[in-house]
Amino acid sequence: MAIRTPYLATDSVIECFDENGEFRGIVLIERKNEPHGLALPGGFVDVGERVEDACRREMMEETGLEIEIYHLLGVYSDPKRDPRFHTASVVYVSRATGRPVGGDDAKRAHLFHFSQIPWEKLVFDHEKILRDYLDYKDRS
Repeated sequence: MAIRTPYLATDSVIECFDENGEFRGIVLIERKNEPHGLALPGGFVDVGERVEDACRREMMEETGLEIEIYHLLGVYSDPKRDPRFHTASVVYVSRATGRPVGGDDAKRAHLFHFSQIPWEKLVFDHEKILRDYLDYKDRS
């Protein structure tokens, strides 16, 4: 009997700074594939890979940024969070310096200040994740 489990993914809210340490915004990617829209950068964990390492790899592939993970925001596992199939995502908050560039599954990468987040264009459950992130920032 084969065991079926959700696909394991990882995402990150990347706080992007310039070379002088000034906050420039958080990174959202424009997805190449369905579902189209804006999303946090992320992807699937490979067999034999630690989730943290998968997060760093996926951020580099999709944004060109080398990240420093500093907080586990949460695990998001609602079976309806991804219309394609059941995924569970480990979501981190991280920091990076530089300008993101879209790559891999990301058509483009954009920076948004908190007041400019285009909520209506977010896919998956990334609105919930970003609202949880903003609550976390308010408490910090």
